[in-house]
Amino acid sequence: MSTSRNQMHLAAFVTAGPGRPGGWRYPGAEPNWLSASYYQHIGRILEQGRFDLMFFADILSVPDRFDNSMDSQLRYGALGSLRLDPTPILASVAAVTQHLGVAATVSTSYLEPFPVARSFATTDHLSHGRAAWNVVTSFQDSEARNFGNDRHIDRDKRYDRADEFLEVACKLWDSWEDDALVMDPAAPLFADPARVHRIDHEGEWFSVRGPLNVSRPPQGYPVIIQAGASPKGRDFAARWSDVIFCSHASLESARDFYQDVKARAVRHGRRAEDIRILPMATPVVGPTTEAARETRRRLEDLVPPLAGLSTLAYHLDVDLAGLPLDEPLPDVDVPGVQGHYKEVVEMTRRDGLTLRELGKRYGGRTEGAFVGTAAEVADGMEQWYSEGACDGFTIGAVHAPGAFEDFVRQVVPELQRRGVFRTEYEGTTLRDNLGLARPEAGAWRDRRFGA
Repeated sequence: MSTSRNQMHLAAFVTAGPGRPGGWRYPGAEPNWLSASYYQHIGRILEQGRFDLMFFADILSVPDRFDNSMDSQLRYGALGSLRLDPTPILASVAAVTQHLGVAATVSTSYLEPFPVARSFATTDHLSHGRAAWNVVTSFQDSEARNFGNDRHIDRDKRYDRADEFLEVACKLWDSWEDDALVMDPAAPLFADPARVHRIDHEGEWFSVRGPLNVSRPPQGYPVIIQAGASPKGRDFAARWSDVIFCSHASLESARDFYQDVKARAVRHGRRAEDIRILPMATPVVGPTTEAARETRRRLEDLVPPLAGLSTLAYHLDVDLAGLPLDEPLPDVDVPGVQGHYKEVVEMTRRDGLTLRELGKRYGGRTEGAFVGTAAEVADGMEQWYSEGACDGFTIGAVHAPGAFEDFVRQVVPELQRRGVFRTEYEGTTLRDNLGLARPEAGAWRDRRFGA
């Protein structure tokens, strides 16, 4: 499998709900989040643009971290005001596409390995090898309370649980040998019992006998996605991930992260090219530079400051309600997402933002600052890629589906013209298109998924 870096990869960041407090209010945005046709339409657009995958974020509660209340989330249609279970959506999108990978976020903190492994094996079969799992450990007490716990698991312990969770899932995917499903009516032999194995896993967190009651996935293992910004999270991602999703406020911080995680992967016995690092980018494209900037200003104006601060409070797991709105964000101890905190600190110091301004900026943020004409957006993306800050991008939409349509119709052809993005898909599975090898059974033991 080719591992050359002559072309970037593209994922799309999608929420099964409004997601952005300004985006759903933007003229032309479609609020059809409760309809399968909405996600199928976006999937078709992305496949026309030759995207690698469509990635659904998820959370397991309506956030109430800001002022100990759900009010700002629900009132303003912020991050977690409405969020459908993404896993059923994957099959509906896969049914109307042929090449696009489909990824769902599923937490290792509150679910069990068997049903998760079964679900992703099923999706991988139904999509003919296009499934991916975004592994998260969750971090909010509000999520814990939906699963019978007063508080969330400590950071180090939740990564320990996640590590064992991934091990069990891989064992279950391996519990059927590749040729175990025979389906010979004349013999008769449906599945060879000698090629289907119990896993008999006994660990600190899980006891699972197995085998899985789904045959081995077409990709061997579904593609594993992870976003880890803390040292523990980076190490976990370097061991397990095929794709890493991250967020950076500057090319310099993205490049530092890229070099650090690739080096960690090598220390774990993997190759640097076994992992695709795709930072978040939220382009705003216009016929002129000023038109794109005006669109960005309009989007930011649609964000109530408290809506953005509510989302930031959720991400940081810090109640920001009592802080002065017209002063900068102070230094705070962040139990939540370290990467988002580093991003907003960098943004605050660089642009001299007050907390009120930060709320509007964060609620309508355009990660990567790719704002301008199609050529200007492509310039910025090509610079990040060529200077070793990424292997491609996870593209977010400031409003949907229109922003995805703008990107596919305007920016993708520009990237293709420059030769930095594909004009056709390379293979039949998501791993094929990402340039990643299919893991052999037992690959989890030394984490060498791409070897």
